[in-house]
Amino acid sequence: MAKKHGKHGRGQREDKGGVTKSQESRGGESRRQAARDAVPSSALWAAAAAEIAGASPGLIGGHVPALAPAAKGIVTIEPGRGCDLAAIDPDADGGLDKEAAKAMLAAERARIQALQERLYAEHRRSLLVVLQAIDTGGKDGTIRAVLEGVNPQGCRVSSFKAPSTDELDHDFLWRYHLRTPGRGMIGVFNRSHYEDVLVVRVKGLVPEEVWRGRYGLINDFERLLTATGTTVLKFFLHISKQEQKKRLEARIADPAKHWKFDPADLVERRAWDAYQSAFNDALTRCSTPYAPWHVVPANRKWFRNLVIARTVADTLEAMDPRYPEAAKGIAGMTVPD
Repeated sequence: MAKKHGKHGRGQREDKGGVTKSQESRGGESRRQAARDAVPSSALWAAAAAEIAGASPGLIGGHVPALAPAAKGIVTIEPGRGCDLAAIDPDADGGLDKEAAKAMLAAERARIQALQERLYAEHRRSLLVVLQAIDTGGKDGTIRAVLEGVNPQGCRVSSFKAPSTDELDHDFLWRYHLRTPGRGMIGVFNRSHYEDVLVVRVKGLVPEEVWRGRYGLINDFERLLTATGTTVLKFFLHISKQEQKKRLEARIADPAKHWKFDPADLVERRAWDAYQSAFNDALTRCSTPYAPWHVVPANRKWFRNLVIARTVADTLEAMDPRYPEAAKGIAGMTVPD
């Protein structure tokens, strides 16, 4: 459940709903900007998308993404509305019991495994799972827990670090598009194209007018993926600053985890507030009807794993992949001695 936080500055008038006029104005502008970002960046792109849609109706089933509601406990950012991570409790557990949740996770994994086999056999559509979080947010652990037992032939995980020289010689989306899943595949982005409006923004690696222009391009990119048969499922793993401190201290205390610790993480931690602001903007401006953002309370790893696995399974079920028709006469065939 979302918790309400926030103080009103002096001189601001509070309305009956507890929202200041300045907050209301900012919220209205956020919604207007999100609406502008969701519009194709050019008439040429819109025409190309329409041409694609008319060219392959059998492949992508009318170009409507098969989306399922997120599992209970996840906060979905409503397209056109602002995101405030400070109002979402990272400790939420949905009132579930840890041991019971482990049993439920096993059941969700079994669903994912069965549905992934059908998706792979069908070979018509794909699923892209995007995981974004601050350092120690739990992306690696989520991948291990949720996709355990999935046939590796039908799943590919891509991690994105600092771009190479070759990648920097192309547009910012080039390296991500190369790793989007093909037909029949589940693709996972461990960090993603959102790094180019997050770390790039916080570190000042490009001018503000550059990274601000990328929100609309990201929405175009995800619209293109959706229009050509890829369902995009985006999770932001939401942890508290106190939880990050605990996880960093655990890595320092355990020699077996030293490989996971980078002293630069402590420098990044000083930019916590800047990252929260960047996350809020990205989730606000890039939560669209075809690819909404889901904020997952992630302080409790067992709860995080369950609700993400359930949402992935529900999404695959909504996609309803089918085994292809078998060749005629197979049922009556005999295998010679």
